[in-house]
This record gives sequence, C-alpha cells and structure tokens, in this order.
Amino acid sequence: MNALPVFRLGFLIFGLIAAPAAQAATAPTWKAGAASVDITPELPMWMSGYGNRNRPGDKVDHPIHAKALALEDARGQSIVIVTLDILGLPRLVRQAVEKKVAAQFGLKPAQLLLNASHTHTGPEIRVVDSLFAKLDPAHTERVLKYRAVLEDKIVQAIGEALAHRTPAALAFGQAQAGFAMNRRENYALPKGDFRSGKVPNPEGPVDHDVPVLQVSDATGKLVAVLFGYACHNTTLDGYAFTGDYAGFAQSDLEASHPGAVALFMQGCAGDQNPHPRRDQIKGLTGVELASQHGRTLAIAVEAALQSFPRPIESQLESLLETVDLDYLPPPTREELQERVKSPTRAIKENAQAVLEVLERDGRLATSYAYPIQVVRFGRQMTLVALTSETTVDYSLRLKREIPGPGLWVAGYSNDFIGYIPSKRVWTEGGYEAGEALQFGSTTQYRGAVHPNIWAPTLEEKIVAKVHEMVGRLGK
Repeated sequence: MNALPVFRLGFLIFGLIAAPAAQAATAPTWKAGAASVDITPELPMWMSGYGNRNRPGDKVDHPIHAKALALEDARGQSIVIVTLDILGLPRLVRQAVEKKVAAQFGLKPAQLLLNASHTHTGPEIRVVDSLFAKLDPAHTERVLKYRAVLEDKIVQAIGEALAHRTPAALAFGQAQAGFAMNRRENYALPKGDFRSGKVPNPEGPVDHDVPVLQVSDATGKLVAVLFGYACHNTTLDGYAFTGDYAGFAQSDLEASHPGAVALFMQGCAGDQNPHPRRDQIKGLTGVELASQHGRTLAIAVEAALQSFPRPIESQLESLLETVDLDYLPPPTREELQERVKSPTRAIKENAQAVLEVLERDGRLATSYAYPIQVVRFGRQMTLVALTSETTVDYSLRLKREIPGPGLWVAGYSNDFIGYIPSKRVWTEGGYEAGEALQFGSTTQYRGAVHPNIWAPTLEEKIVAKVHEMVGRLGK
C-alpha cells in the first residue's frame, strides 16, 4: 500500500514544478466559457455497462458530471462541446437537448457536440424499448425519470458555459499515456495461445495519444482543458457510481488548476481496456487503481500543456452529417420465430425485439443513418467526432491518411448504437465484430434494435465520408 502515497507525492511534485511554467499569454482572439454540473443520481439508481448487475447502485465513490465548453471565434462562429460521465448517449437524448438549446440559445445542430466517457459505473439512461418495459416497468420508470433530469442538466451546463464566455486564447498540444491495451484475442497466433473473447493483448493495436485543447484567459491562466484518450472506462465494476479513470483525471486536473474546468473526451476505444484493472494488483482496490490511471492521464495532460502547444487562430467551422451504414440482409420472420425459442436469453430477447419492429413497421431496416461531426479550429486542429463504439483502427487510419497537424479522432459522440468494427475486426469476428450488436440489442443498446450485424462496407463508408467532410472545411 506504500506505493499509492509515493505516487501521489510524485504527482504533487510534478504539479509544483509545472505550475510556474505556465504558458505565456497569447492574444485572446477567441471567446470561451466553461461549466460543470453534477449529474450524480439520487440513490438507489440502476447502472449501465454490465449485464450481470441484478440490483440498482446504492453508493457513490466519486461524483459524476456533465461539462460544457462554449467557444466562439473572431467572426462570431460558435460551438459547444459537452462531455458526460455516462456510458453512452442515445440519439433521442441528443435530439431532446438539441431542440431545447435551439429554442433557448439559438444553437444549430452542427454547433453542438456531445461525447460520453463510456464509464461502466454510471447511471442507466438508454432508451428502454417496449419489450424491456414489459419485463421490468419499475426499472423503466426510474430510467426515464433520471433521463429527463439529465437532459435538463445538460441544457443547464450549456447555458452556463455560454453565459460565461470571455476573451480567451486556444492552443493544441499532445502527449501520451500507456495504460490502454487491446482487449481482443490475437488471431494471428495459433488457436489456443489465447482464450477466446476479451483478453489483454499486448500485441494488438492501440492509440496512446492524449490530445489536449487548452483554453486560457488574457493573463495565461487556464480556464478549461479538453483532453482525450482511447480506452474503455472499465477499471471498475460493482454497484458504486464513479466516472472511472476519466473522472479521477478530471478532478486531479481541476485540483491542480483551481477555477479551471477539465473535460474528458472518449476516443476510439471499442476494443481497448485499461490494464491492470479491478482487483488485479495485490494491495490495491479497484478505486485506488482507477485513481492511479486517472493520475497517469492527468500527468500526460500536464505534459501536453507544458510541451510547446500550438496557438490556434480564431477561425471555427463545423459540419454534422450522416452516412448510411448497411446491415447484412435481415433474418426472415420464420428465422426470428425459431430464435425466440432459444434457451439463451440474449438471443431470445433480441429476436423478440426484432419481431416487434417487424410487426409494427411491416419491414426491417436495411441501413442506419450514422452521424459524423467534423470541427476545424483554424489550421492547427481538426476534431473528428465519430458515433458510438468505434474500434481503434479508425483513429489510427484517419491520422495516417489526413495530412496536417492536430488531427483528433473521438468516438462515443452524438449517438449510441453499439460497436462499430473496422474491416479487420469484422473479418476476425467475435464480440465487437457483431456478436454484441446482434444479440445485445435489448439488454445493452435499448432503443437501437439492429436486425442484423453491419455489412463489411462500414469502415470504407465512414472513412470516405470523413475525408469528404474534412475536404470541404477550410476552403
């Protein structure tokens, strides 16, 4: 247990050394405001992220938040970026917030970006479909009540951030953190060298970049810091609410920079887990381990703040569009009726949900309108916000193919519909490739009932759309 206080001392020493080296003031050609609102639910409350929970959460180990960063360039163009300590944000929630902020603040859809940290120790907010409502109406009522409160708190955070806008300077920097590890079986090895399923795979692809957008006032004081990392927030399980490592990273940064708001943006983490996690280190509890991962990430952010970040010129552009992702051909009514007889609960419930859609609509969807958002900050930074659980190949590929500095690729943005595998992952098969999507619709992605897994064309469609959108900006 002695390692934990020593680690804390190292972090404090780092902070004391770094503090005097604050960035020199840059001309405040932007306007910026930030706000943080506590979204910790009243207890007890149902939790999201793990299908084996059988009761509501009844403890809070670390508060969770909705945070907003409002930015406006010299021409009056603006965007609000909202980060949330929740598992994922269903489209209906975004649409509700979108409608409210349009009426109250005049924001257009492309001026709003929502990102979920994907903590697995947060509240359940996903849309509950009719099948699940029949199975557990008490659960449904509690989820819907909290979801309405959350929508109002997101709008509150946005309003406060807009109201707090003052002259500011922006800069982009980057560092790295190393605790994310690919969690998919190494399919290049002979079968049996790894057990199938989700396992630590040190030879698998990772993205250890920690992109950082710093927002400073005219004196150089930090007003807000937006930072990202590509790793599931799954250090913890159980029945206590936390923001996991991302929540601890944010609180450490805010403690080191009094008055600043720290916002975490999840990356392409669909096949990435923190390692070690839970109780895998003797003498450390899961909460202590999540705290250490959070401090590791916070130190990487501090490094980016101090390592010659590039000032961003005051020019902002944003696009929010969709691309149709195809499904494989849907099952027939007869095939679904056979699946309903399955002894496996997930298969049975998915088949029931798909049959309900077929009865209601007379047809099953052949594609899904997948949102993509691209935001350009001057010539120094481009933020690509992809929807839902994109695997790490998307980030690695886009950073290879799109030239220029400061490309930041996020996942888990604007909608939550399950895993978005790359072509490599789709070909290998397994959980992220389609199993979770096809058989987890009712138990995991309530409200997004998929008739089948994605067609293998999804990576090319997403990447082509990103290229096309990026090419239209800055001209």
